[in-house]
Amino acid sequence: MLYQIALTLISGIGDITAKKLIAYCGSAEAVFKEKKKNFEKIPGIGETLAGAIINQNVLKLAEDELKFIEKYKIKTFYFLDANYPSRLKQCVDSPVMLYFKGNADMNVEKVIAVVGTRSASDYGKGFANQLIADLTEQQVLVVSGLAYGIDTAAHKAALKNNLPTIAVLAHGLDRIYPPLNKTLAEQMVKNGGLLTDFISQTNPDRENFPKRNRIIAGMSDAVVVVEAGKKGGALITADIANSYNRDVFAVPGRLGDTYSEGCNNLIKTNRAALIQSADDIKYIMGWEKQIASEKSQQRELFIQLTPDEELIINILKEKGVTGIDVICSESRLGPSKVASVLLNLEFEQIVKCLPGKIYNLV
Repeated sequence: MLYQIALTLISGIGDITAKKLIAYCGSAEAVFKEKKKNFEKIPGIGETLAGAIINQNVLKLAEDELKFIEKYKIKTFYFLDANYPSRLKQCVDSPVMLYFKGNADMNVEKVIAVVGTRSASDYGKGFANQLIADLTEQQVLVVSGLAYGIDTAAHKAALKNNLPTIAVLAHGLDRIYPPLNKTLAEQMVKNGGLLTDFISQTNPDRENFPKRNRIIAGMSDAVVVVEAGKKGGALITADIANSYNRDVFAVPGRLGDTYSEGCNNLIKTNRAALIQSADDIKYIMGWEKQIASEKSQQRELFIQLTPDEELIINILKEKGVTGIDVICSESRLGPSKVASVLLNLEFEQIVKCLPGKIYNLV
């Protein structure tokens, strides 16, 4: 881990180049033991970068970071580790190292990012709150950036609905920015966590925020922009998400509103799908069908069916929406018997009666 951390601290070496060096040398440790002349043979590594790589001063910084990690029980994720966020690993510029404080599983089935302006309106914060409340059944992991406004509303809504939520930070784990969200951050560590690719003693400098936005986009299945101005971090996150082939959604706003301009433009330029509620996300992501399938499987597992009930269910599975006459014919049961069985299945919420005595599985 010492060498893995040190590799990320070399000036001029980004995540893409660091991964290239690891691939050529075999490991992070091997990078620091390679000769300078061999680095110069690697495409994209000139004499200047080769000189920076063999400079061992970064090892002292890495040693100090290891002490910080051990003292505060920070979890680390190297990009080749099995528990590294799987979605993020697919991105070419994903961080070589991640630092995490919390207890959330970042490889759950559904991960959604909710982002937006720091100057959120009551409408925007209310929409974010309702959106996440309506996604509770989906058991999503909610990701955002802990900033004021929409980010804060998203994190708070997730905690309120007992959903895990992760804040991706633009600084080290030895501080919280903005400071007023310190209490919120502490609550998130209990059900979610704080994630960053920056070591301790790193300030929340302006250039760090676009870097953290790539993590928000990369570790999510979809990014929802609730309110955004003409420029800003939320739009950067949306653009990065599009480059990663993630789904992007935007909440439309009134023409002329400063913090609706970004969302409206995303929709206008086909960089985001228009949504009005959580139902739109569930439909586009295919989550509704998944929930229905899971419920159907649960019924099959836990409900004791009679032979006649199984017979009728199998007919409905095969034919889909079916009239009672066809069910009688296919089952070879009398009309009164079929009606009785169907009524029981309705009580068990396994079948649904449609107009015209037509039946379908729920």
